[in-house]
Amino acid sequence: MTVTEITPLDKRRSKVVLDEDFALALYNGEIKRYHIETGEELPEETYREIMEEILLKRAVERVCYLLKSSDKTEQELRKKLKDGYYPGEAIEYAIEFLKKHRYINDEEYGRRYVEYHSTKKSKRQIQYELQRKGLSKEAVSDILEEHPVDEEAQIRDYIRRKRLEPEAMTLEERRKAMAALGRKGFSFETVDRVFGSKYSDDGSF
Repeated sequence: MTVTEITPLDKRRSKVVLDEDFALALYNGEIKRYHIETGEELPEETYREIMEEILLKRAVERVCYLLKSSDKTEQELRKKLKDGYYPGEAIEYAIEFLKKHRYINDEEYGRRYVEYHSTKKSKRQIQYELQRKGLSKEAVSDILEEHPVDEEAQIRDYIRRKRLEPEAMTLEERRKAMAALGRKGFSFETVDRVFGSKYSDDGSF
């Protein structure tokens, strides 16, 4: 492998670009230790030593650090490592380590996410966000079946917080309020059903 470029990432680290735009991040002291220079060959045995002695361990440390601050899905962790210029081998090693020790489980993450957000977000919004985080459509559907989202309760809460009176609103006011709820992912049918009900101060319809 030929070192085609060495670019500073910050005061302590640099990005080392190898053949075919393959890149990895190393501390400047490590670059000096392994005599890595632009235009020079990086021997396979040196690369293997860097991988096994530095990058595999560092990738595990990185994902463990990321999980300390908040739960993350496998896809989110992979992206974080890729953005940090960890090679694919180091990424796979770190993810397998987490799975082996049961530090990550996307379905459990999904269940916790739904439990926490089921009173704050619409079913559609939860579906979108969990799929964006890497969960499959089928897995999300199963989780939502286990933990249903009470959208009508959320819409009633919205009406109370905004101090709306559906029966006294003009057509334009109703459209504006319903459009706002639609942007939050609530279906027209559900919003229309709640707005068509009789609202009272005790929270019932």
